[in-house]
Amino acid sequence: MRAARLAGTAVLAAALLTPAAPAPAAPGGTHSVVTWGASADRMGDGVPGRAYRLVVRTSAGGSGLRVRLSNAFGDRPLTLDSVWTGVQESGARLVPGSNRRLTFDGARTVTVPAGGTAWSDALPGRLPAGAGLVVSLHSPDAAGPATGHGMAMRTSYTAEGDHTAEESDGNWTGRTGSWFYLDAVTVGTAARTGAVAALGDSITDGWQSSTDLDRRWPDYLARRLRRAGSDIQGVANEGISGNKVLADGAGRSALNRLDRDVLSLPGVRTVFLFEGVNDLKAHTGVTAGDLIAGYRRIIARAHAAGACVAGATIAPFKGWGEWDAAAEAVRRDVNAWLRTGGEFDAVTDFDRVLRSPYDPERILPVLDGGDHLHPNDKGMQAMADAVDLTALECARRRR
Repeated sequence: MRAARLAGTAVLAAALLTPAAPAPAAPGGTHSVVTWGASADRMGDGVPGRAYRLVVRTSAGGSGLRVRLSNAFGDRPLTLDSVWTGVQESGARLVPGSNRRLTFDGARTVTVPAGGTAWSDALPGRLPAGAGLVVSLHSPDAAGPATGHGMAMRTSYTAEGDHTAEESDGNWTGRTGSWFYLDAVTVGTAARTGAVAALGDSITDGWQSSTDLDRRWPDYLARRLRRAGSDIQGVANEGISGNKVLADGAGRSALNRLDRDVLSLPGVRTVFLFEGVNDLKAHTGVTAGDLIAGYRRIIARAHAAGACVAGATIAPFKGWGEWDAAAEAVRRDVNAWLRTGGEFDAVTDFDRVLRSPYDPERILPVLDGGDHLHPNDKGMQAMADAVDLTALECARRRR
């Protein structure tokens, strides 16, 4: 088994290392599509001299890999003096020969302005779909508010000093369950290929799914899309635990982060909006009308950018400490509008998928992660299986 696994990773490394031969021109040419994404958020203070080895799982395959580094929450410029990417063999160890340096406008060092982002140059070679990609980066001067993604449901690694070029794991002794400074990876692919960005809260972020096994519902969706040969191949998970549609708190609200986290991503054809439970269970007086108005604003802005918007009904959460009859009444009213309003380009009924037939205000126990709000792995898969894949193949034209 180990020999077979190593053979597979060697093939992947070779694919990543081999410069891409000129591809036959696709109809309409090629373009850039997001293959991995994570919403940026504030992560405490940056640590100078620390290196991060960030492990991610891509979705779409293609050539010319690029990464986006984010200093969205920084209050000063951030210098990254060494950024490398390779293929994970195991833990912090990389497949031998796979680690390659990334450049930025031809330079090995990049300074990301406060509140800004920076794209790497395209890396020659082809990246297969579903790759276990590792991005290693080091900052000599990180300080002030750091930018990253807190709940990765994925183990990454840290080192003191610049060990980014190393493929061994000897110096990568620290572990972290978060991603730092990296918020998107793209590949070049055929013009017909697009992506979906899942804009959501902790359910989309994957809480209660299995760490390091890629069992969030967008992960299952990515695998379904790949098996089906859909024109939608890229999947960006833009969930933030605790996030709301209307108010900032756990991350900026969906309304306030829509442009940065979703519409700025290359190749996004469809926004999949699954948020609202945190608005209504917070007992701040949010009504069904308030939440619907927020949805409408997201729909209008996405449509203006040329993207479709798929929506999902709010899942049941009776048994969670903040549940009460008033919040349940708002949830029912919002879900009734979602099912019949006709303003989303498509709607997936996650409520119907997850609810118990014996008590429809609760998650079916076999799908419940244990806290009565977040689905387990089976629940995550059931959600992904309920999505109509053809509905994600939006016909709108991005600007």
